[in-house]
Amino acid sequence: MSKFRTILMFGAPGSGKGTQGKVIGDLPGFFHLSCGDVFRALKHDSELGEIFLKHSRKGELVPDEFTVQLWQEHIHRQVSAHHFHPESEILILDGIPRNAHQAQILEDHIEVINLIYLEAMDQEQMVERLHRRALHENRLDDASETVILKRFEEYERESRPVLDFYPPELIHRIDAGGTPIEVLARTVEGVLAAQDALVMP
Repeated sequence: MSKFRTILMFGAPGSGKGTQGKVIGDLPGFFHLSCGDVFRALKHDSELGEIFLKHSRKGELVPDEFTVQLWQEHIHRQVSAHHFHPESEILILDGIPRNAHQAQILEDHIEVINLIYLEAMDQEQMVERLHRRALHENRLDDASETVILKRFEEYERESRPVLDFYPPELIHRIDAGGTPIEVLARTVEGVLAAQDALVMP
């Protein structure tokens, strides 16, 4: 199978990558997949669900092999069920890769045409967003401030280096501050740039 044409949504916890990814993914020609949603859909009493909860409750990243395996199985189910049509749709992916090792593994599966980097300048604003999300979506991994701060530490140590893995010309930096609609307008500019690059001779 050929590689999936992919736009990566990337940023710190609370930067809005999931929110923006969902909006873009609802447009014709795109398909959004959040690795975090895939994890949270696991049954808590299953073997895979217990592995996820063990790490997420501590603010830790799930092991790479488990993450990529679960992602592969899920995306191929979406293709088989005809929910995702890779020949005509661009994959909007958030929550993976979480580190450079995952990015390297995924090179066999995805062709990254753009990376939308939502830069979070105000960490307090991001923490507030995560608390609101915990209340509205009943997300246990966002309820504890201790866990949230641990997630920021994990992001700085493990995830931010992903930016060094991809060529600078693929990275579209966007200010994640402001209202969701303001961030969406900036995100759309980055997506349009990726589409224009695809149709260039």
